[in-house]
Amino acid sequence: MTKQALFGGAMGLAMLFGLSACTDPYDPGQRAIGGGLLGAATGAAIGGAAGGGHGAALGAAIGGGVGAVTGAATTPQRPPPPGYYPPPGYGGYPPPGYGGYPPPPYGY
Repeated sequence: MTKQALFGGAMGLAMLFGLSACTDPYDPGQRAIGGGLLGAATGAAIGGAAGGGHGAALGAAIGGGVGAVTGAATTPQRPPPPGYYPPPGYGGYPPPGYGGYPPPPYGY
């Protein structure tokens, strides 16, 4: 392989990783598209290595379909929003019995 081919492949891989970071992991549509693309690329590589040109096309089609279905089927549920707890020591009154002035004596 030449240096230009390696550089081009490395740049393509860097762009692929950069774009994959811009997706919503809780959206089934985006996961289906991503899974389909990764499955098609993997299927084309395996089919091309095993059977040549027709094997690459068949592998891309099968891998894309399986990847899309798997990506959509494995979408996790969106986590619930976190509860709000104010930081300690900010706002509000202290709990009863802590700090402040002592209560007045009985009968005052």
